[in-house]
Amino acid sequence: MKAAAFLAIALLLGLAAPAQATAARAQGQHVTIEQYAYSPATLTVRVGDTVTWTNHDQAAHDVVTTSAPAAFQSPLLATGQSWSQTFTVPGTYDYYCSVHPDMRGQVIVLPEETPEPAPAPPPAPETPAATENAPPAPAPTTTVATPTTTAAPTTTPAPAPQTTQAAVATTFDPMLAVAGLVAAVTIICLLLMGARPEKK
Repeated sequence: MKAAAFLAIALLLGLAAPAQATAARAQGQHVTIEQYAYSPATLTVRVGDTVTWTNHDQAAHDVVTTSAPAAFQSPLLATGQSWSQTFTVPGTYDYYCSVHPDMRGQVIVLPEETPEPAPAPPPAPETPAATENAPPAPAPTTTVATPTTTAAPTTTPAPAPQTTQAAVATTFDPMLAVAGLVAAVTIICLLLMGARPEKK
């Protein structure tokens, strides 16, 4: 029962992890303007990401680049208003509020992630092309060594001993013994029946 409970908890945590990662990424792409400051002051994103600035101050603010690969400027944001910028060029974007120049922030845009290419398969071994005028390859020469053998003197084998009785003894079939016994009992019964005196 405990194992099933642990398994259910692990499954729920596994399902919640991607949602938490997505929420953290979305939260990291949001800049709050509050108490005359940008929070976070420095934000790192990737090409294609969109950053949204939201003003929570009573005073109006804007977002204007001072040094950037591609300049941008937001309209003046009143309390509760938001403005978004999608970054398409990597680099460092320094910005400030033109109404309050001491308010400064920075967005670092990294290049878009590219998946690593799969390793190329090893090249197939090349087979040399056969040329028409190429001479045929010489056949390999092999030397066969003939072993020298000394002929053994020929002897006449002795005749094998007679093993007829042994063969008969070893091939004795028990069924034959049963058949012989039945035959003997039958003969004895016939003899006894024939030896009885006839009644007059």
